[in-house]
Amino acid sequence: MLDRFDDQPILRNSSATQAWDVDAGLRNYMMKVYGYMAMGLGLTGVVSFLTASSPAFFHAIFGTPLAWVVIFAPLGMVLFLSAKISSLSLSTAQTLFWVYAGTMGLSLSSIFYMYTGQSIARLFFVSASVFAAMSLYGYTTKKDLTNFGSFLMMGLIGLVIASVVNLFLQSTALQFGLSCIGVLVFTGLTAYDTQMIKELYFESDSIEVAGKKAIIGALNLYLDFINLFLSLLRIFGDRR
Repeated sequence: MLDRFDDQPILRNSSATQAWDVDAGLRNYMMKVYGYMAMGLGLTGVVSFLTASSPAFFHAIFGTPLAWVVIFAPLGMVLFLSAKISSLSLSTAQTLFWVYAGTMGLSLSSIFYMYTGQSIARLFFVSASVFAAMSLYGYTTKKDLTNFGSFLMMGLIGLVIASVVNLFLQSTALQFGLSCIGVLVFTGLTAYDTQMIKELYFESDSIEVAGKKAIIGALNLYLDFINLFLSLLRIFGDRR
């Protein structure tokens, strides 16, 4: 009888210790994801501002065919990084992420010529607030967002196709509608991606794998934030 009752506290303590280790590991992993994302956004912002602040450099890019390279290079890098992440080393994946964030800064520098600095700053903080709230929801909710995420992904595909079509149509009304849909899609994807990133932690079997998954997670959240910000800017931004 004594042995049976003496064992129970040990089992409870062992279980509690294991749960604490998992929680601490998950917190560290999520902090790494948010850290990558924040530094990526910071790099993008600095490169974007410096490019816009140098008219000669800006026009050397956007006044030549190089503009198409700057615009489409980030998309190619996202596809490459997502497809090849498992075969890349952690250091290579990190380098590609920083190069991608810098290239995005070049691509987004044009917004400083299109919108006032005050509206850019205002909508950046609005985007940050919405992102933080939805990411927190995705992290804490017990509800499975898989079906919700599948619906959002279909919406994202439709949004991309319609945006490509509008490059040729140049319809202001369609652009406004796409921006409104974009706000809804990327707000929802923020919660969905956060939950998926959390789930990926439990599937990691080594520090290197966890590190690479943190980079992909940061990339997904970075894209959610950037697209949410741009959608809000197109709707509420004050044009020059």
